[in-house]
Amino acid sequence: MARYQYETSPRKLEPDFIPNRKSKRMQDEERQLKEKIKKEAKERANQKRKALLLKKKIIVYIAIGFTMLLVVSYRNSLITEDFNKVKSLKTELATLQKENQQTEVSIESNLNLNKVKEEAKTKLGMQELTNDQKIYINLPKKDYVQSSTDSTDSDTTEKNWIAKIVDKIMGKE
Repeated sequence: MARYQYETSPRKLEPDFIPNRKSKRMQDEERQLKEKIKKEAKERANQKRKALLLKKKIIVYIAIGFTMLLVVSYRNSLITEDFNKVKSLKTELATLQKENQQTEVSIESNLNLNKVKEEAKTKLGMQELTNDQKIYINLPKKDYVQSSTDSTDSDTTEKNWIAKIVDKIMGKE
């Protein structure tokens, strides 16, 4: 580009293209500098990648830890719920056992013979027997149970009917 001077002298023109007249040594130094800059850029990129990877690992570990805590908390809530169920069932069992004992005591008190006699007299209007009302009888010690040796007609007809079918099947007519 051309430069202008603001004096009375004519302007000086500079060429647009300046040929590269650098020495070989300068070119090598520039190349080494460029390579060094590229290496540093690669190292910075690697460091950024490693930092990003480290951040991702930390996030994953935090997520895993949070998940583990959530699972443990859920498990503890289930254990607490089951414990409360067991506790309520134990209290219900204790209540039922107490009611059962009260019922047993009530049954035993109602089975008392004196109480039975009293209930019979008051509620049913019953009286105790007098000696005049009692009659004693003597029974022989003979067994009054008769064994049934007589077979009924329907049993014999059934047996005969079944026997007839068996005989026909067996071919014993």
